[in-house]
Parts: sequence; C-alpha cells; structure tokens
Amino acid sequence: MEPEPEIPSDDEGGEVLEAEPPAMARPGRDPISWIIASIVLLASTMLVVLLVRRPAPVPPPATPASQRGPARETAGGNAARLASLEAVGEAMLDAGYSVTGVRSALVDIAAVNGYPDTEVVVFPTALFVSARALGEARTGAVSSGHSELMLHQIDALDEVVRTARAGPSDPATITSGVAAVRSLPKPYSRPQRVLAHALLSGSISILLGASLAGVGVAAALGLLSGFVLLRSANVWSRYQALITVGLAFAVSVVVFTLTRVGLDPGVLAALIAPLVTLLPGGLLTTGVIELATGQMMAGAGRLAAGAMRLVLLAAGLVAGATLVGVPMVEFDQAQNPIGPLGPWLAVAVFGVAIVVYQCGRRGSIGWVLLVLYVAYGAQVIGDIFFGGVLSAMIGALAMTPVAYLVSQQRGGPAAFASFLPAFWMLVPGALGLVGVASILDGDSAGLNTLVTTASTMVSITLGILAGSVLGTRLAGRGTVVAV
Repeated sequence: MEPEPEIPSDDEGGEVLEAEPPAMARPGRDPISWIIASIVLLASTMLVVLLVRRPAPVPPPATPASQRGPARETAGGNAARLASLEAVGEAMLDAGYSVTGVRSALVDIAAVNGYPDTEVVVFPTALFVSARALGEARTGAVSSGHSELMLHQIDALDEVVRTARAGPSDPATITSGVAAVRSLPKPYSRPQRVLAHALLSGSISILLGASLAGVGVAAALGLLSGFVLLRSANVWSRYQALITVGLAFAVSVVVFTLTRVGLDPGVLAALIAPLVTLLPGGLLTTGVIELATGQMMAGAGRLAAGAMRLVLLAAGLVAGATLVGVPMVEFDQAQNPIGPLGPWLAVAVFGVAIVVYQCGRRGSIGWVLLVLYVAYGAQVIGDIFFGGVLSAMIGALAMTPVAYLVSQQRGGPAAFASFLPAFWMLVPGALGLVGVASILDGDSAGLNTLVTTASTMVSITLGILAGSVLGTRLAGRGTVVAV
C-alpha cells in the first residue's frame, strides 16, 4: 500500500486551486450538460436563421461624393470637422473599442463627409487627428480613458457612429450627439447595481464549480465588492491599484479563513467570482486582437496593462493567503454539486445581472442572453471534441456572428455591448489570475497556467477574427461598428 502524500504545513503554503478556463470543463463532462448544450445551440441556430431571413432596417443612403461636392473649405469648418472626429474617437476609446475599430470608423466618417485626406492615429489612451483645408493641416490630440462608458451609452454611441458613417452629417450634430451620449443617466440605481453584482458573482461561482456554500459566500463577497467599486467610482482612476489590491486581499482573507475552519473546498470558487468585474479578460483579448491585426504598440500596451491588473489582484490574494494560510485541499471534491441544470440557470442569472450592473438597456437583456447561451453552449460542445483551450475559440467563433447579427435587429444592442458580457465567460482572466498568484507565491507550476492563459487568449482571438468575417457577411446589409 502506497503511503499517503504528505500534506504541507500552513507555513509552507499549499495549492490555491487548480486553474481551469471559466465556464467550461466540468459541466462539459456531464452527458446531460452536453445534451442540453446541443438543444440550446439547435434552438439558437433556428433563431439566427430567422434573423438572417428577416429584413434588416435599411440605413439612410449615402450621397455619392460626386453629388455632394467638395467639403466646405473654411478654417471654421475644418476645426468643426476635427472636433467631431475627436469626439467620436475619444468616446469609442472610452467604450473599449480596439484601435483598429476606432480608426476604421473615423476614416469612414471622414470619407463619407467629403474630407478623405484626414489622417488618424489611434492609441488606447490617445488619439491624433489631422484634417486639411485651405492648404493647411490642423492636428488635434485627445487623451482618453478618463471616463468609462456603460452599456447603454455604448448602444447610443453605436447609433451616432452608424449615422455618421452612413451619410453626410453636420460636424456640430455629431459632436452634440456624442455629448448627449456621455450625459445619459444610468437606468439603474446604485442599490440595484450592487445587488446585481452579488448575483453575477454567485452565478460565476456556479460556472467555476462552487458548492452551495461557495455560491453563498461568493454572492456575499460580491455584494461587498460591488458596493466598494460603485462607491469608489469617482476616484477609481486615481486609486485603482489600491482598490484592486485591497478588494483581492479582503476576499482572500475571508475565503481562506472559511476553508481553514473546515468549510467544504467548494468555497474556493468564491476566491475568483467576486473579483470577476476586475479581471482584465476583455483588455487582454483586445490586446491580442490588436497584435494580430498589426497594431503592435496598442496591443503591447493593452497586454501590459492587463498583466499589471493581474499582478495587483494576485498580490492581494497572496497577501491574504500569507496572513491566513492555505491548507491543501482537493478542489474537485466539489465537482458540479448543484446539478447539470445549474450552470445553464447561472448563465441566465449572469446575463441579467451583468446588464444591470453595467447599465445596459432593459430591452437588450434578451439579446445578450442569446449571445451568452450561444457562446456557452458552443464552448461546452467544443470542450468535448477539442479540449479546454480550443473550446474557447469555438465559443468565440459561434457567438461573434450572432452578436453582429443581433446588432442589426430593431432594439438589439450594439455588437460590442454583446461582446463584453460574453468576454467574462470566455476570457482567461481567472485562469491567468491563479497562474500569477501561484508564481508570486513561489510555485513554478504557475508558469504552465500562464502558458495556458496565453493559448486561450490566442484561441479566443482567432475565433473572434474568424467570426467577424462571417458576421459582417450575415449582418453586412447595414452598417456594423466593428470591435
């Protein structure tokens, strides 16, 4: 009989938890789950076919350049054009669009309005626009990233950009439209958003394989972290690092303390779930997309920013683990205790909660749920045939054209507003966080986790790029604002 493995003491530390990409592997191994996934995908496919056959709203016809005549050559007109492009570009950067999407939109707006000689240089936190008139060039520089746009503002901005790209628009109208987007009131109160953060934290913990106790702990900690994040929104840019580390430290102290006093290991999923809105998954994935499309400086910058966010979160977790101590536990002991239907109900709760927390329009909830279920169902099926890493690519490939198609429906959210909630289920943020935490705690095995993180990001990127090609063909009947 082989001797039992030695359990390390608290001083030596122990495993935090074995990382897996969120929202996949465990439910995918249950036959009932992949049967449900097949039914969900079949129903979603039928709905998508109906949407493809449904007549799309016809955008206003663009006036040919030969009929418009040259743009008004005045110094004042040139300044107004420059200001309108700066306003649109700054708002799109604040919304989180990739630099490729921002530049494409600004170039199209300039061309359709009769000033195609405009030059645009875009970075994640800065924008340079040069407009020419009367033999001179005016160049404007704008810094961005000071005020993040919510989902309802992204939807409204999408309409402004679509209109500006579809036909000639007065520069003052474009500028005032962007200003109106920024001044939109939030559709949900602060208590509603705090409660939504608790619900999305609990639902994510289910997707990560939490026990019933773990779901309760995750929801309670999500309530706390949601309250702190909303209360600190006005000083977020100044104290972002301190708030991030502080929340991660508080969450890790609570979770590891509960684990040490004997609560079941399924509570460990609550280590990640309350921090899900802080995970830089969208930032990392957008950075990889920019690198893949040739935007080296922007992509490298976003990856560095995302990696720094992971380091801050990991530092808080390691500090809490050092203070409390982490016993060796077997996370798989809490393998999907809620049942095969639990993750599918969790996706619905997560979709509603994330729309409320991120202030999406009420009418967009159904469309967002459609995108989420397509992404999750495809990921579960993909895990069966291709394994964990490639399943993320299958999920991204399936949900991307659906998001583009949804954006063309009456009342449908912007494609980017549908992408963002799906990122929190597909992106490897939790995976990367555990890997960084393992390395900071002296565990060299964390390097393997980070390699898997990079592979997952690349897989998601390839899925999004391939899905975008299909999506623009399906939804190309109207103007689509690309990611």
